[in-house]
Amino acid sequence: MAEAHQAVAFQFTITPEGIDLRLSYQALSQIYLSGLRSWKKRISRMRNRVIKGVYPASPSSWLFVVIAILATMYMRSDPSMGLIAKIQEHLPTMLSVLVFSTLLWLSLILTLRFCLKLLLSYHRWMFEQHGHISTTTKVWVTLVRLLSGRKPLLYSYQTSLPCLPVPPIKDTLERYLESVRPLLSGPGFQRMTVLAAQFENSLGNRLQRYLKLKALWATNYVSDWWEEYIYLRGRGPIMVNSNYYGMDFLYVTPTPIQAARAGNTITALLLYRRKVNSEQLTPVSPATIIPLCAAQCERMFNTTRTPGEETDVLQHWQDSEFVTVYHRGRYFRLWVYKAGRLLSPREIEYQIQRILDDPSPPGPGEDRLGALTAGDRVPWCAVRKQYFSSGVNKRSLDCIERAAFFVTLDDEEQGMMGEDPVGNLDRYAKSLLHGKCYDRWFDKSFSVVVYKNGKNGLNAEHSWADAPTVAHLWEFTLATDAFQLGYTEDGHCKGEVERSLPPPQRLTWDIPVEQVSISLSVAQALADDVDCHVFPFRDFGKGRIKKLKISPDAFIQLALQLAYYRDRKTFCLTYEASMTRLFREGRTETVRSCSNEGCAFVKAPVIQDKTQRLFRLAAEKHQNLYRLAMTGSGIDRHLFCLYVVSKYLGVESPFLTEVLSEPWRLSTSQTPVQQLELFDMKNHPDFISLGGGFGPVADDGYGVSYIIVGEDMINYHVSCKHSFSETDSHRFGAQISRALLDLLSVLTPAKTENSQAQDKKQQ
Repeated sequence: MAEAHQAVAFQFTITPEGIDLRLSYQALSQIYLSGLRSWKKRISRMRNRVIKGVYPASPSSWLFVVIAILATMYMRSDPSMGLIAKIQEHLPTMLSVLVFSTLLWLSLILTLRFCLKLLLSYHRWMFEQHGHISTTTKVWVTLVRLLSGRKPLLYSYQTSLPCLPVPPIKDTLERYLESVRPLLSGPGFQRMTVLAAQFENSLGNRLQRYLKLKALWATNYVSDWWEEYIYLRGRGPIMVNSNYYGMDFLYVTPTPIQAARAGNTITALLLYRRKVNSEQLTPVSPATIIPLCAAQCERMFNTTRTPGEETDVLQHWQDSEFVTVYHRGRYFRLWVYKAGRLLSPREIEYQIQRILDDPSPPGPGEDRLGALTAGDRVPWCAVRKQYFSSGVNKRSLDCIERAAFFVTLDDEEQGMMGEDPVGNLDRYAKSLLHGKCYDRWFDKSFSVVVYKNGKNGLNAEHSWADAPTVAHLWEFTLATDAFQLGYTEDGHCKGEVERSLPPPQRLTWDIPVEQVSISLSVAQALADDVDCHVFPFRDFGKGRIKKLKISPDAFIQLALQLAYYRDRKTFCLTYEASMTRLFREGRTETVRSCSNEGCAFVKAPVIQDKTQRLFRLAAEKHQNLYRLAMTGSGIDRHLFCLYVVSKYLGVESPFLTEVLSEPWRLSTSQTPVQQLELFDMKNHPDFISLGGGFGPVADDGYGVSYIIVGEDMINYHVSCKHSFSETDSHRFGAQISRALLDLLSVLTPAKTENSQAQDKKQQ
């Protein structure tokens, strides 16, 4: 009840002498400061809207236009060609000049924006060889820099980004047939060719017309359907099947104190949220001058996925001043602001320690409540409607769903440690992917996990954003935690503590234990079936590969093809995720990494010159496929949207049905390092990120995530299922390592005795 008394700003009693009013000036001060923070945020948003609304011009350019018009009129010249005189018939002279100047200024803004959109639609630069830039591209770079010279805000480019184009259906079908050629027998490929031709000549063109109509109307013809039908309409568990994870540093734990690590991690995440809200993040890729769509950042915080009978819904709130914390089966609401001020890391550590020291037991069923978010979606929807739509359960559930994000204080110790560092690393991955199936809230946009020994990590829901967006957040968090916020010599957070802070608020529940148990059994069976293996490959990295003038990603993808062929004695449909954020509201496209050229290289006998030539052809083919995917000429999103249109029209296509049912037995993704400038790899080489991973897409396949760290390391995350006896994550990991070394030996000529002697002499 202490918190309730502190929240009362005034009290009054009625006496015979009148009303006795007693004000709590401390409480009124807190209300005033909270309101002040709210108004500051509103003013900041209004300011940013104005700046974004006039981009690529600036608000001050309006004054320049007004002065220029007044100057020309002073010289007895009419730049409006009579328009100002027309306006003067209805308005005073000065006001007429201001109206004309404003209209001219808005026209110039629209013209500049249109020109910038045309410039950003140019993608030929991506297909040019490294070091051989054409004159056209050089002119294009100059023009883009001229039009976007002023420092842009996070969302400044959104209206200037081009829309994702709809590829010609003939081109998509040709590329599709080329991609399945190495996977089908002669008769099978012939049958597929006939199906594709029949589709193109009959139903295909009709569906294409509807898709082009949508592309004219919508900002992106793929993203809304992709979010709904691939993610939100899935009725199975999102744990393992959809959610993915990110890991801590490989070799370093900044502090062994759990509460301190949580304090800095929560602070760093909230500082990132502040940058998102104030739009201080740059929308331009650090390696280029090309802006990327930032729409995915909008729902990063204060967001949750709520279950429905047929489809889930993403709910987002404008702001939240608290996070929800789970520890030993109890849920707490932790306020991270006081009177409009963000608590210091030391104060958040103090509050977290209060939760760790709280001896109260969980209520009946409370400890396993999170299993509802880990099981099937329809039962969770039914339970939510029946038991969580009113009363104490609704109030407590609102605290979780409206929180900035979710935090789990885990009782386990994780990381690459002890006598079995390899096995512990694998257990660390499984813990982040699914935990105990009830100690994460899988519906939140992301959940942070802080372990007993100070290690941390996160689990992210997939529907609102793709991995690069979350990776950018996590890079900032790790770097800010280690290098900006830091710790005292004894491992605690820095800063002072205001001891009068109210304690974290314990959430209360009235939980249907039976329904929770059903969801937990489904989730536990899924979690037990997952086989994870995480390993750092240290023999060589990006630096050695680039010296051979090969794309590191192409090198790694061809190594995966070689590893899979050796593991399963066949090729398979391979998924590599590429981004389409060069376009407005772009998300991902599929690179079909198993190509004719790649298969020819894998099956070729090892003859040095011939094998090298085949490898370089395969690598160049992969690079071209990746560029096509990034520039809107991919295969799978186009065919997916054609399939959705066919379902809306109620028509069946044997071709589309077969294409959309093909399993991805090898699903791969690279986690990009986007903010290398935040990490001082020269002075702190041990602060190496482990990246993150995901569960297998197919029951009989592998999921492979990798991150290229620095010049000399590649970290891999491999997953599969125990229930399929022919897959094994450790075996496939060993095949990947062997394939990488074999590819290097193919591309590196054997050294002569003289060169070996020279190397020894230099050493």
